[in-house]
Amino acid sequence: MNFSISNNNKLFVKLLSLLSVVRGYNILVLIAAQYLAAIFIFSEKKSLTHVLLDWHLLYLVLATVCVVASGYIINNFYDVKADRINRPIKSGLDAQIKQETKLSLYFLLNFIGFAFGWLVSWRAALFFALYIFGIWFYSHKLKRFPLVGLITATILTILPFFVIFVHFKNFSTVIFIHAIFLFLILMVRELIKDLENIQGAIANNYNTFPIVYGERKTKQLIILLILLTLIPIGFLFRYPAIAYMKYYFYLTSITLLFIAIYAWKAVNRQQYQLLHNILKFLLLIGVFSLLLVDKSLLLDKVIEQLN
Repeated sequence: MNFSISNNNKLFVKLLSLLSVVRGYNILVLIAAQYLAAIFIFSEKKSLTHVLLDWHLLYLVLATVCVVASGYIINNFYDVKADRINRPIKSGLDAQIKQETKLSLYFLLNFIGFAFGWLVSWRAALFFALYIFGIWFYSHKLKRFPLVGLITATILTILPFFVIFVHFKNFSTVIFIHAIFLFLILMVRELIKDLENIQGAIANNYNTFPIVYGERKTKQLIILLILLTLIPIGFLFRYPAIAYMKYYFYLTSITLLFIAIYAWKAVNRQQYQLLHNILKFLLLIGVFSLLLVDKSLLLDKVIEQLN
C-alpha cells in the first residue's frame, strides 16, 4: 500500500513538473485567447456554432498549443542555469523531469504541431515549421542579443494570433490597431522580465537590454513604450464596436501609467516581479474583455470600409 502511494505521489510530482515546464497556465490562456479572438474579432459573419465547429480552426489551435509548449520546453532546456537563480522553486520542480525526456517531448510536440498544420494546408504546415525554427533560433542564439532578442520574443508571442487572423482573412483596420497595442504591451512585459531576471542573464552570459544599456535606459524605453500604447488606445476609442471593452482600455491606461511611475522607482527583483505580475493579469483581463466587443458593429465598420 505504501509503495502504491509513493508511486502515486511521484506521478503527481512528475505531472506538476510537466505542467510547470510547458507553463500549463499560459497554454490555457492562449487557447482561450485564440478562440475568443476568433469568435469576437476575426470571424466577421460567422456564427458561434460555425466557429466552434470549424475543424481547421481547431487544428490551428492544437498546432499552436503543441508548438508553443515545445517552445517553453526548449527555452527551459537552455535556461536551466539562469532559472536556478531567477526561479529556484520552479527550477527545482522542473528538474523532476530529466533533460533527455524534455528533449524527446520537444521533438514529439513539434512533430504533432506540424502534423496538425498539415491537416489544414501545406501553407499552415510551412508556417508552423518556420515558427518552430524561430522559437529554437531565439532560444539558442537571438536571446543573447538585446534589441533583436527583445523584438523577436515579442513577435513570437503575437504570432499565434496572426495564424488565426490569416485563417479568417479579416483585414480590418481595428485589428491592426489592436495588434500594435498588444505588441507594445508585450514589449513592455519583456523589458520588465529582463529587469527582473538580470542575475540569471549574467550567469548565462545573455546580453539582455538592461545588461547592455543599463537599468536607467531600460526604464526610459519602458516609459516611452507605455506612452506609445496610448496612441492605439486613442484610435480604438473611435470604434463603437469595442463597446464595453472601452472600460478595459480605461483600466489599462491608468494601470500603465502606474507601471511607468513604479518602474522608474523600482530597484529590486521583487518590485519588478510585482510589475510583471500586474502586466500578466492585465493581459488576462484583456483576453476575456473580448467578450465585451459588439461584433455586429465591428462587421458594420468592415462593410463600410469595403464600400
